[in-house]
Amino acid sequence: MKNLKPVAELSRDEAEKELARLARLLKRANTAYYVSDQPVMSDAEYDRLKQRNLAIETRFPDLKRPDSPSNLVGAPPSSAFAKVVHKVPMLSLEDIFDDASVYEFDESVRKFLGLSAEDAIDYSSEPKIDGLSLSLLYENGKLVQGATRGDGKVGEDVTANALTIRDIPHHLKPIDGHLPELIEVRGECYMAHSDFFALNERQKQRGEKPFANPRNAAAGSLRQLDPAITAERNLRFFAYAWGAHSEPVADTQIQALRRFAAMGFKVNILSELCHTPDDLVHEFHKIEDMRATLNYDIDGVVFKVNSIALQHRLGYRSTTPRWAIARKFSPVEAWTWLRKIDIQVGRTGALSPVARLQPVTIGGVVVSNATLHNEDYIAGRDSRGNPIRDGRDIREGDWVKVYRAGDVIPKIADVDLSKRPPGSEPYKFPDHCPVCGALAVREPGSSVRRCTGGLSCPAQAIERLIHFVSRPAFDIVGLGARQIEQFYVLSWIEEPADIFTLEARDRAGKKAKSDPEQMLEKLTGTDPEKARERLASALGLERFDTDKVAERFESLSKTPLAQMFGWGETSARNLFQAIRARRRIALDRLIFSLGIRHVGQVAATMLARSFHNWSAFYETMTTATPGEGAQWDSLVAIDGVGPVMAEALVLAFQQEKERALIDRLVAQLEEITEVSAPAPVDSPIAGKTIVFTGTLQHMTRAEAKARAEALGAKVSNSISSKTDLLVAGEGGGSKRGKAEKLGVRTVDEAGWLDLIGGV
Repeated sequence: MKNLKPVAELSRDEAEKELARLARLLKRANTAYYVSDQPVMSDAEYDRLKQRNLAIETRFPDLKRPDSPSNLVGAPPSSAFAKVVHKVPMLSLEDIFDDASVYEFDESVRKFLGLSAEDAIDYSSEPKIDGLSLSLLYENGKLVQGATRGDGKVGEDVTANALTIRDIPHHLKPIDGHLPELIEVRGECYMAHSDFFALNERQKQRGEKPFANPRNAAAGSLRQLDPAITAERNLRFFAYAWGAHSEPVADTQIQALRRFAAMGFKVNILSELCHTPDDLVHEFHKIEDMRATLNYDIDGVVFKVNSIALQHRLGYRSTTPRWAIARKFSPVEAWTWLRKIDIQVGRTGALSPVARLQPVTIGGVVVSNATLHNEDYIAGRDSRGNPIRDGRDIREGDWVKVYRAGDVIPKIADVDLSKRPPGSEPYKFPDHCPVCGALAVREPGSSVRRCTGGLSCPAQAIERLIHFVSRPAFDIVGLGARQIEQFYVLSWIEEPADIFTLEARDRAGKKAKSDPEQMLEKLTGTDPEKARERLASALGLERFDTDKVAERFESLSKTPLAQMFGWGETSARNLFQAIRARRRIALDRLIFSLGIRHVGQVAATMLARSFHNWSAFYETMTTATPGEGAQWDSLVAIDGVGPVMAEALVLAFQQEKERALIDRLVAQLEEITEVSAPAPVDSPIAGKTIVFTGTLQHMTRAEAKARAEALGAKVSNSISSKTDLLVAGEGGGSKRGKAEKLGVRTVDEAGWLDLIGGV
């Protein structure tokens, strides 16, 4: 929608093409929503498309198509059910999205009826339930037919399923000893939040796809071919209108609701009688504030002229009544309670705060979690210390505004201090990792706090292990990202030392050290749903199923690697051979393999050349004190090592768990070879600091880097005042501009080859 041409700027030809496009899109969306119960777009996007279609038709009324979405209600009934022709069409309501339109609705009613602003008109106000419209036909008090709305004229016969819903009486209660011969009661079939979450949990346990929201769950449940499935879904029903009838139902809408209740139906207790448009606006915002506290979804509030006689006078447009309107909630935001603030630890150790919310549906999606960005955002300030939200902090128990603009990850936009619970305390952001307990530090200039547990932190372990076996590190052929994830989930490899004991454990049949429940708990350091998916994937299962996971886990823990799916005798033998070959490793590769923040290949090489051997390096890292002492001074004096990198190194080695993990790894190695400083080289680039950018045609960046280092140059990843030369290949962008500003010499690939004497 962002790139669409405004309606006011459309030419006649463009408008005609756009109406055709919108007709196709909205027809597809209606079928997916009403027939398949599998929406293909959000409610917000659907509303925007309908509004755009209406705006074009208003500007070019003669271009309105015979299949215009403006003329459609719902979608054709499914062929899986018998068809029911509605004696009185089941129409939809016109939607409005702001308070001003409420006053316009009142004015349009008065204008049509010829009434002045002083003439009294009462309205009913009722929550708009986000469910599935259902028609119930009673003859002499007995339920004889249940039907969906369908396209408004023809619906689907779901009588057998309707009979399983507890809120729907099979026989009506007489009012003053009397029952109408015929009455068609209409209302909304819906699923309560508590039942929805229980249903989705059962879906997950069975390895079946969960429902997107309660409305989809209700629609899918009511339209089951097997009524037994509908019965177990625990659907509910609110009555609010009527269709065919043998005698008048009531004189007013409010009176009709009371009569429905007397007959045995559930009606919404939040329905109110309003006397003025101001009352309607007030009622809308009151219900909007209550939205998150309800046990069912609503997507707005319906206003109806209360007098049935006036409703008859007002009549209908082609698809909507003139006497009713639906004031919809914002499609992208809602207010709800923040129940808890959790900290998730990402694969790089970043501590990310997540708001656990009282579930609320926004734009057709159930939102129960939202990002809180970082500790500054929670505290009500930006990364520079300036106030945001006027300095209002966010606390557990707060009433917060959540938004999903652009269908992105939900975020918290604001907090209502007037509803803050008494005695609430500011949220204290943890300074230790909630997963492994290691110190969590925030580097100067960063808004993110990170766990320093490294390889010892389960939340980071898989990513760190993948880094450990990568080509610039231990370079273990046959042990890639997919194998690492699988072996970690199976508890075969949980830290680097386990790689070197895998062969012996495989032969002894004792590879696994935990069970599925323990592993699921470890993986949940990031996200519970993703943890289930990762566990199932690693076990070769399409979906997570508790019993199947346990069975597969038990089986694989006793299966030799050579007999596992995706493996064989040759591949297993080659892997063990590759692991044995890496018991001898160069010091720079070992340092780089540990995945310590800020320590890349160049820095690892510089450190290895400065310390020469593992013992000297280990001694300094485990004893240096950040910011003071000779050891610290000598560390930060190394070319390319500043205070930030030095602190990351020292913290990693001085975390007890991380150091113990490193000690176990080194104990498995046979030799750590020293890395000496390169002998002086007589070349034009010896001693120069070089940066590469863009794509080179005659050699890879890795080859160019190796060539530069062999000729005595130092290769850096970033441009600074210390840079001597920028080699710019195709596509090099921002670094060129920075080099120019700093006066750094820049050459293209041809110039680089001339400088080093060719390929």
